[in-house]
Amino acid sequence: MSSPRKPVAANLPDFPWDLLLPAKQKALAYPGGIIDLSVGTPVDDVPQSAQAALAAASNSPGYPVTQGSPAFREAVAQWLMDECSVLHCPTDSVLPTLGLKEAVAWLPFLLGLTSEHTVVVPALAYPTYEVGTRLVGARVLRCDDHTQWQDDPSVALVWLNSPSNPTGRVMTASQMKAIVNVARERNIIVASDECYLELWWTDRKPVSVLSDEVSGGDFGQLLALHSLSKRSNLAGYRIGSITGDAALIGELLSARKHLGHIVPAPTLAAAVAAYGDRTSANEQRERYRKRRTALINALNAAGFHIDDSAGSLFIWATTGEDCWDTVNRLAEIGILVAPGMFYGPTGSRHIRIALTAKDEAVAEACERLRVFAH
Repeated sequence: MSSPRKPVAANLPDFPWDLLLPAKQKALAYPGGIIDLSVGTPVDDVPQSAQAALAAASNSPGYPVTQGSPAFREAVAQWLMDECSVLHCPTDSVLPTLGLKEAVAWLPFLLGLTSEHTVVVPALAYPTYEVGTRLVGARVLRCDDHTQWQDDPSVALVWLNSPSNPTGRVMTASQMKAIVNVARERNIIVASDECYLELWWTDRKPVSVLSDEVSGGDFGQLLALHSLSKRSNLAGYRIGSITGDAALIGELLSARKHLGHIVPAPTLAAAVAAYGDRTSANEQRERYRKRRTALINALNAAGFHIDDSAGSLFIWATTGEDCWDTVNRLAEIGILVAPGMFYGPTGSRHIRIALTAKDEAVAEACERLRVFAH
């Protein structure tokens, strides 16, 4: 008789959003309907430039290449040089991905990590960092202080995320550089999830790990993950990229060829157009800025305290009570938000509010928060 089979899912945590279903049902029952601020899924239109490029490239009968089109790799490299203070970015350091969640989840496996390794993630972090780590049986270490892992020989990968999901915290260049320097001394890979890089709301502009002020012009041991999902509303197109150390990119490319991780040619064409459309990206950023201002004002008036929230598409707020109590009280007025414990134990008294709702829904949420305040 064969050995008992253990499904991959048995090694994974509960899917967080399944735990939110009771609160969602409560919010759906509100007479005015639900306003869902729990998930950061875009609701605004895809830029016309991207839609037109997708349509123009729709007659693509052949298999695309795993490395992506030269035009896509050039667009990402040019964007990094134009917008992210990267002095030089070779196109062979760019690799397209099927969105970023796929890239994050598969990265520990594709880098060859095993149960002998430790992966460092932020104390409050996007859950998929942990999922990818568990898939290979490695240990997760949640911390924001590099002195807690710099002497641990099992550490093989460190995740950075700035602006942060869920907190919106923005790291300084010096903070990132200190981590990069320690990691390089110990031959540790640094992966920086930068999908919210162009969304910041204070005078502290986020920096890429590949920027010259952090990397010193050297991509060695560094990988930066970028996305058009938030910047250009292309979440439904599933397009992202990994850029960095050419040797590591080569390893990822070789493995992804075998696994069939290939981005469709029309999607690549749409991404090229979106990267070149600075106007639509700026317009979208301003939409989010206005929604953020309205929600923060309403939350403050309702007795919430806002922490961090200097970037990303989220507001990190607390009333001082258990996060599930806040989630359920908001659900009673038809507003659905995410409990902070989804992102780590230290988030147990916070909630995450997404800016991804239409202007009318945000305005209605602000009105309902007046009821919450009383």
